[in-house]
Formats: sequence, structure tokens, C-alpha cells
Amino acid sequence: MASSVIRSSHYEPQTSELDIEFVSGRMYRYFEVPRAVAEALERGPSMGRVFNAAIRDRFPFRRLRGKARAGPDP
Repeated sequence: MASSVIRSSHYEPQTSELDIEFVSGRMYRYFEVPRAVAEALERGPSMGRVFNAAIRDRFPFRRLRGKARAGPDP
């Protein structure tokens, strides 16, 4: 599913880790993400909406890359 906010995502089922790259160039790794949530991200009508509703502020994460700048993160 194309997204105006998310460039790509990759889910690793063995570790339940979800990597998300945003169009801004920032990339985050989310931990302890259930497979069903990762699949919803890929299959949902809007990756951004699924991210905001089911992933953002719900799982531990680490920033992998991207420019640090003022303003809120994704």
C-alpha cells in the first residue's frame, strides 16, 4: 500500500521487530510488535492511519537514522 508518510516497512517475525522508514528519511525500529499489527500496516487502506492507530506510542522503539530537528517525531 502506498503512503504519503511511510516509505517502507519490514517486519522480522522471529524477533517481532518492525522497521519503518518515513518519507522524511527517519527510520525507527519498533519492538514486541505482533505479526497481526505488522500485517495490518501492509494491508490496511492507509499505512499512516494504521501506524497512528496501532503502532505509534504503543510499542517500545529506537531511532535508527534520520536528521535530528526541532518538532515532533512521526
